[in-house]
Amino acid sequence: MEIDKSNSKTTKHYNDNHAQVTSVLPDGDVPYTDHEMDADERVIMALGYKQEFKREFSLWTTFCVSFAVLGLLPSFASTLYYGMGYAGTAGMVWGWIIAMTFIQCIAMSMAELCSAMPTSGGLYYAAAVLAPPGYGPFAAWLTGWSNFLGQITAAPSVDYALAAMILAAGSITNPDYVPTNWQTFLLTTLIMIIHAAISSMPTKRVAQFNSWGSTFNILALIVVLIAIPAGTSNSPKFTPSKRVWGEITNQTDFPDGVAVLMTFVGVIWTMSGYDSPFHLSEECSNANIASPRAIVLTSGVGGLMGWFLQLVVAYTVLDIEAVIDSDLGQPWASYLLQVMPQKAALGILGLTIICGFSMGQGCMVAASRVTYAYARDDVFPLSNIWKKVNGYTHTPVNAVILNAVLGIIMTLLILAGSVAIGALFSIGAIAQFIAFCIPISIRVFFVGNRFRKGPWNLGPYGTYIGGLGVAFVLLMFPILCLPSVTGSDLGPDLMNWTAVVYGGPMLMVIIWWFVDARSWFTGPVVNVAHAIHHVEQEPEVSEGIEPEHQEPEATVVSKSVDDACS
Repeated sequence: MEIDKSNSKTTKHYNDNHAQVTSVLPDGDVPYTDHEMDADERVIMALGYKQEFKREFSLWTTFCVSFAVLGLLPSFASTLYYGMGYAGTAGMVWGWIIAMTFIQCIAMSMAELCSAMPTSGGLYYAAAVLAPPGYGPFAAWLTGWSNFLGQITAAPSVDYALAAMILAAGSITNPDYVPTNWQTFLLTTLIMIIHAAISSMPTKRVAQFNSWGSTFNILALIVVLIAIPAGTSNSPKFTPSKRVWGEITNQTDFPDGVAVLMTFVGVIWTMSGYDSPFHLSEECSNANIASPRAIVLTSGVGGLMGWFLQLVVAYTVLDIEAVIDSDLGQPWASYLLQVMPQKAALGILGLTIICGFSMGQGCMVAASRVTYAYARDDVFPLSNIWKKVNGYTHTPVNAVILNAVLGIIMTLLILAGSVAIGALFSIGAIAQFIAFCIPISIRVFFVGNRFRKGPWNLGPYGTYIGGLGVAFVLLMFPILCLPSVTGSDLGPDLMNWTAVVYGGPMLMVIIWWFVDARSWFTGPVVNVAHAIHHVEQEPEVSEGIEPEHQEPEATVVSKSVDDACS
């Protein structure tokens, strides 16, 4: 096959970047194109994928999406029950510090993987490439499905909490109004439809919307951090530090230490959105640097500002039991009414509602990119439909629609009561962190020389930081499944259903693997033309001089991960 001068340059440009990615392609396989590639296209081609999205996300707009997904203010409002209800104010402030230390380790390890493999598949791709020979497809299967379960439950759980806050605001202004489960379900459905419509817009519009939303999130959080201490009607204004930091109000049947660990549920659920830059990396310019920076920035800024919010609430709350058991059914609204005049409380609740809308939107965008990436590798039934990129918007509209429909179906749990719908929060916390843990643990304990560090990396400390993150997840796995009470007090209404709602689907996924999927699922599917040609044997191509030997034919191959990585 004749290679013109421009194509030779293209091949050489790829070779110059080959050491900067950890790819499913075997060493020496050179992606074959007939045009000049920029740096971002060279990276995605090196990973085995065509450039299909417009790269209209920057570091700032990528951070904005992930910070919107993090949604500190609405996330804190939605999970206040776990932080405050299990161990009181001491559990809140100490629990957040301890949990965030280890969560930051996970975020930095994920950022290192993202720099080496900036694809929409994210953790799924990393698990497939880094796993020991023979285990790549299974590692990708587990990681992908766990991440998918966490992603598709994120928007429904956020939108349910958002609908509950809106209706709680209605109850505050009109005490005679009592929201019904049907009204909550219908409002949640409407919000999800709106989010699906926005997520289907062109990439540039989605980036702009999330940029505005995230900017509002940050400003609203700052306003709340100032307004609550300044506007509280408490007398005295603040609880003494000795009580805030030193008195654990254990409302579980477990020892104080375990009760504090149980408060981590709220931290984990709140801080589970920083993986979004990984999934948006194919739409981000300078992805192997900007995307990992966005991951670390989201986790760091979110962790610090979240802790400030914990402190504000811990120093001002008067009666924890009254907040948790309020008839409003929304602890955040109950807390605001307890410490502030009604108008001020409604104002802050309104800011929280707007932030919650932005958060749900970010969740929908991130989930659609995950669904698209997995469908691209034929993980799902009817993958040919879900992996299509809309020709007008250049976004995965079909994947958005699928996620919205599944989300609306899941929110039917609202009609079964608060315990049933609470299962969505349980899935989100445990599913995401297990998906985070699998590729990081493989990188720490099994990777050998299959990992090439990207331009953003942790140097010699990568394995130690990753090890701390993995240890934290292993510790939290059983904690996330504990109920708050034991013995005769434990009934269906107080049961922790995490093991059922997460373990049940994952058990079916594992059975599916051994019964059928292992015969056809091979992990990430290469969809670029590439020539098998070892880099170290490639002759120098001088300008205007053709190579003396014939290049091998370029082919489009669907390779097994085992073949690619062994």
